Amino acid sequence: MKRILLFVLTNVMVVAVLGVVASLLGVNRYLTANGLNLTALLGFALVMGFGGAIISLLISKPMAKWSAGVRIINDPQSPDEAWIVQTVRKFADKAGIGMPEVGIFEGEPNAFATGAFKNSSLVAVSTGLLANMTREEVEAVIGHEVAHVANGDMVTMTLIQGVMNTFVVFLSRVIGYAVDSFLRRGSDNNSGPGIGYMITTVVLDIVLGFAAAIVVAWFSRQREFRADAGAAQLMGRKQPMVNALARLGGLTPGELPKAVEAMGITGSIGKLFATHPPIEERIAALQNNAQA
Repeated sequence: MKRILLFVLTNVMVVAVLGVVASLLGVNRYLTANGLNLTALLGFALVMGFGGAIISLLISKPMAKWSAGVRIINDPQSPDEAWIVQTVRKFADKAGIGMPEVGIFEGEPNAFATGAFKNSSLVAVSTGLLANMTREEVEAVIGHEVAHVANGDMVTMTLIQGVMNTFVVFLSRVIGYAVDSFLRRGSDNNSGPGIGYMITTVVLDIVLGFAAAIVVAWFSRQREFRADAGAAQLMGRKQPMVNALARLGGLTPGELPKAVEAMGITGSIGKLFATHPPIEERIAALQNNAQA
């Protein structure tokens, strides 16, 4: 319930902020008496498309902490916690990035990395991961998450999501206007957008949104292959990452909040919409990667 409420409130706040920004820039007035102002519409689409993605990126770290219940390890309370911090620091130094915040959360085996900037990120592991894996396997998982940060995956996915969002907003309204104009041809009532515009826009926002999600998911799956290879490079050999993936394949993966699930270590169901490739494909790619 907490995660659902947080998701709804966050989206309401983001839409409200973007609406104010669009109004201040004047790009929300793309429907004029003379027709569709494509320049203003493009500006509106860019604000709504990239604005939402960028805001989500900027608040990703505090949102992840709150929604997943992450406890930041500022002062290690056990040898395991000290080892986790030391491992993250080792990999961060090797990858040439700033030391991420390190956290731990309750749950089934999983881990994630998030944050808007390479030098101000968060790497978190679950208690289930620590309880069900060997240290070498946990080390590989941590290397995978640090590789996400070093590869700039959070920013890359934000840009891709922004492009897709802009495409959806712009195209749905252009097509909606065309449909509305066709339905109202010969009519003297040109006071504003009609029911054809409204229905078409809503339907296309949904349909094109699904298409955009498929594209974003495809890019997300490619990142996972690169992060697996990055973990192998950070460790100096690929077998620990192969073992970790094989172990995860036999465990019940922990469910992550929507805000961070694309940065998690586990796979997901649904080929087209999956943010992670199947475990078997990841192991095969890692074993066939000569550079890993």
